[in-house]
Amino acid sequence: MGDDFDANLPSVRQVQTLIKDNTEVEVKLVTSDLVVGKVRWQDNNCLCILDHYDQPTIVWKQSIVFIKPKVS
Repeated sequence: MGDDFDANLPSVRQVQTLIKDNTEVEVKLVTSDLVVGKVRWQDNNCLCILDHYDQPTIVWKQSIVFIKPKVS
């Protein structure tokens, strides 16, 4: 990943939309763990996911397999 945060990339825009819409997501990690919550912020390297108790989890982007909206 480069040093500059490129807000024009489709993946970055998609995550920004999830943040703006306060959408609950499932984040699957390469360890097979599943993190569920709302994306609070993103930077070049990480995402911050807030769980149901508003506890933040910082996830390195390189450890993510996929991010998808949680189905109710």
